[in-house]
Amino acid sequence: MDYQETIQYLYDRLPVFHQIGAAAYKPGLENSIRMMSELGNPQNSYKTIHVAGTNGKGSVSHFLAAILQSAGYQTGLYTSPHLVDFGERIRVNGAKVNREFVVKFIEKYKPLFDRIEPSFFEATMAMAFDYFANENVDVAVIEVGLGGRLDSTNIIHPELSVITNISFDHTQFLGDSLDKIAFEKAGIIKKETPVVIGESLAETKPVFIQKAESESATVFFAEELQPVRFLRYENGKMIVKTADFEMLEIGLNGIYQLKNVATVLEVVKQLQKSDFNIFEQHIRDGLSNVVSLTGLLGRWQTVSENPKIILDTAHNKGGFEYITEQLQQTKYNKLHFVFGMVNDKDISGVLSMLPKDAEYYFTAAETKRALSPEELKNQAKTFGLHGNTYNTVYEAVKTAMMRAGADDLIYIGGSNFVVGEALELF
Repeated sequence: MDYQETIQYLYDRLPVFHQIGAAAYKPGLENSIRMMSELGNPQNSYKTIHVAGTNGKGSVSHFLAAILQSAGYQTGLYTSPHLVDFGERIRVNGAKVNREFVVKFIEKYKPLFDRIEPSFFEATMAMAFDYFANENVDVAVIEVGLGGRLDSTNIIHPELSVITNISFDHTQFLGDSLDKIAFEKAGIIKKETPVVIGESLAETKPVFIQKAESESATVFFAEELQPVRFLRYENGKMIVKTADFEMLEIGLNGIYQLKNVATVLEVVKQLQKSDFNIFEQHIRDGLSNVVSLTGLLGRWQTVSENPKIILDTAHNKGGFEYITEQLQQTKYNKLHFVFGMVNDKDISGVLSMLPKDAEYYFTAAETKRALSPEELKNQAKTFGLHGNTYNTVYEAVKTAMMRAGADDLIYIGGSNFVVGEALELF
């Protein structure tokens, strides 16, 4: 098989959550333990940092990887989902996984997959852990797939655990209350291993404290320890002030990144205590150059000017709380909203927050989980949102670009899949 045939095998042979949803979800660590044992437990040959949370875990993971790279560490980064290419999920020092490795790995372990029948995510995780060992990484930043306690990545023994925040998402798996969701995320807290909490609420903070105490783990609440204040935008980057830095340049725009930066700064402080050689210039370089260092896409990403076109992967109510606030602070003549969602999200919760003065382009990405444009339009109408339907993301984006004036803003989002398909156009 060549690379494309190998990727197609992964999609066709293994249950893929981002395509079919709940049917692909395999909670529990049994498959992971069996697979990694067969592979010789490569995940134990390098240091790891484990990152969970409802929103922000992707940005935090990329920021951390960028800082570690800047400090001279051979750095692995495992995230999901990908937006354009499978290789985005597995990176070493920002470079996507070697395609020849992907082909050979699958060829070698197909018999193992036939026996264990892992999910797509479990198989991809095994590939990542093996690749990092093959590339002799010093440290790997590992993003949780879903939840934490029963997520397949929860077999690692990290130097430090990170939980960015808790919001309502994947409630069918993680629970229908914030404290239940926090309990699942807190499952990554390990014995005598420090944990950094990015944001906490009255319902979630006691859950984290109790779990940390039961594991004799020291817990650090970043929002209390690392206040970050927005100053201005300058040369396409965000300038902030923190307790330790009069001015920091952040390579990801969007006010929601203030919380993520606070989390990252506290994580770095704890890593420094653990004998990681990370200094001020490494922090500055990593935060400023995160996109070029790691290849991160889709975080309040500007892909065009006149009209300005912005893509963002926010896909739940917690994410759109920040997006709507950001839009209110953004100058434009008219707002064009290219929008599609998957059917297992809190669609009403998101729709209730969206600006009513925008023209909407309701669409659907090519995934079985996508809500049909017509259904999305009908639900949106009950919240005073109006627009037309488009069968493809391409059609929606192209129509918005034709209709938008030079001083207008086109926002593209609602799901990772809509953003991924739109990115291919730019």
